[in-house]
Amino acid sequence: MESQGLVFNSVVFLFGFLPVALAVYYLVPGHLKNLVLLLESVIFYCWAGVEYLPLITVLIVINYLFGLILPRVKHRAGRIFCLVLPILCSAAALVFFKYTNFLIDTVNQITSAGLAQLSFLDVLPLGISYYVFKVISYVADVYTGKTEAERNPITFAAYVLFFPQLLVGPIVKYRDMAPALHATRHRCHAAQMEAGAEMFVFGLAKKVILADSIGALWSDLLSEEIGLANVSTPLAWLGIAAYSLQLYFDFAGYSEMSNGLSKLMGFDCPANFDLPYISSSITEFWRRWHISLSSWFRDYIYIPLGGNRRGLPRQLFNMLVVWALTGIWHGASWNFICWGLYYFVLLTIEKIFLLKYLKKGRVWPHIYTLFFIVLGWGIFTANVAGAELPLLMSRLFIPSGGISPVYYLRNYGVLLILGVLFSTALPGMFWQWAKKHAVLRTVLVGCVMVLSVAFVVASTNNSPLYAGF
Repeated sequence: MESQGLVFNSVVFLFGFLPVALAVYYLVPGHLKNLVLLLESVIFYCWAGVEYLPLITVLIVINYLFGLILPRVKHRAGRIFCLVLPILCSAAALVFFKYTNFLIDTVNQITSAGLAQLSFLDVLPLGISYYVFKVISYVADVYTGKTEAERNPITFAAYVLFFPQLLVGPIVKYRDMAPALHATRHRCHAAQMEAGAEMFVFGLAKKVILADSIGALWSDLLSEEIGLANVSTPLAWLGIAAYSLQLYFDFAGYSEMSNGLSKLMGFDCPANFDLPYISSSITEFWRRWHISLSSWFRDYIYIPLGGNRRGLPRQLFNMLVVWALTGIWHGASWNFICWGLYYFVLLTIEKIFLLKYLKKGRVWPHIYTLFFIVLGWGIFTANVAGAELPLLMSRLFIPSGGISPVYYLRNYGVLLILGVLFSTALPGMFWQWAKKHAVLRTVLVGCVMVLSVAFVVASTNNSPLYAGF
């Protein structure tokens, strides 16, 4: 579990931290904005506790210094050393804090060694899965010449600690943020700030209205009062479908809030989701889901391993490595490794022969894709108490009696329909039309904001699901 810190969908953040942070950021001169941004990010980071501040500070210093050293080293062996050492330091920190107890537990299961787990590792340092990937991409880009080394330590630290991306990403490369980080004049302009505010409001609505409300269905089924073992097969499928919608709106909504905050502060960051549930293949799905993570693995693992340039067998091996790492990145549990390998198998089947048929189909490719995506989320959530994989699979695929889905369809039917609707392109098309009418645009954003705040005030500030990964 990761230390949660200050979440965007909380009263304290919305009416305390954010207004003050934006006001100070806007008021200071351009040459001080990065310093203010860094100080605000440090406060945000330390909200969950200061114990891991030395860790992220050390990683910032190491990667900053080697970023400066790399361009000065001309000998190939020296350059490789200056690339590998900071990457190993950063990766070692991630492995130690995230996977040590998992490795100890695995050894105990295999050998009955009885090794004691480290209790202080039960809570992960805030954002470590995301900022480690950011610093690795920075050093790799300096090595390949895709970006120049950052000379100002405050600017580099502000990039790494950038609070809108700290909790659940997205994983935005330094080279994509560098132009704004170096802009001392006109970094923030009215049109960009307006778009950022709208983006944040709609992301907040996805999180607190759709994700948290729909997710209550799945939580009910896993509760002690009901239990997955007592539900019927139709209700089990309804529950895992609800979880699929919850996960999407939770993560996509939080990513949208992050990008909205970034815009408010003068940074244009690429979208992290692009309507993944309308995909007609698993290959297309992974071009639309968690785009920043997929592109990170492509740029820094898949392509350096050879990509698709060395024949099909090597390409499949590269895919195997990428998907095994993608699975384990999501969490220190065997179900995540199985989930990653599950997608490796599906993508391999598509690459070898199925994809050409999917491209010719119209309806059945979407049904096929949604079926395997929803099933995949069942594997994904199998580390949660009460959703163990054998139990879930038996409920899904062995026709079973039990609690009927009728009650849940009646209580959650409208939310599920809204979830399906907002997973399509229709709301986006409506918004593009509404934006042309100033009054309608303002009324819509205002209504969504008021409704979202009402949900925030009434809720328990549910942390984003992906903060745990």
